[in-house]
Amino acid sequence: MITIEQLQPIVLPEPIKWWPPAFGWWFLAATLLIAILLWRYVKHRRLQGQKAQQTLTLDPLRESALQQLHSLPKPFDGEQAGPWLQQLNQLLKRICAVRYPDYASHTLSGREWLAFLDSRCPAAGLTRWMILVNGSYQPDCRLDDKAIVQLQQAIDIWIRKHV
Repeated sequence: MITIEQLQPIVLPEPIKWWPPAFGWWFLAATLLIAILLWRYVKHRRLQGQKAQQTLTLDPLRESALQQLHSLPKPFDGEQAGPWLQQLNQLLKRICAVRYPDYASHTLSGREWLAFLDSRCPAAGLTRWMILVNGSYQPDCRLDDKAIVQLQQAIDIWIRKHV
């Protein structure tokens, strides 16, 4: 028989250390953090895209101006371009009168008018279209079909992107 004196002392197990966690836990935490940040970034970008889409579709002045621009009869096949150019100028002047009432843009003409338009949207490049301001005063102003399409595209860009 064994006596108590002969027994070995009880060895308690060492407690499990919780800090620092093993490499797998660090990897899991980093993956989780990256997933959360990526989810927030995608959500933020999607929200920005929706806001941008709403501002483009909810601006009645731009939509109305674009409809008017595309409804104007174009002087294709060598027709007289003066009346069309005059209507384009009138459309641009009306937009500027509403958007920029403090600049007195309705008093501008010639190069100053084109420079004012370009200062609001350089991407349209309207300063190279001097015919826009001079064409309605020429007795026999005719444009080729390619120039008509390019000028309309430039004005379309200006309407869509002006400040």
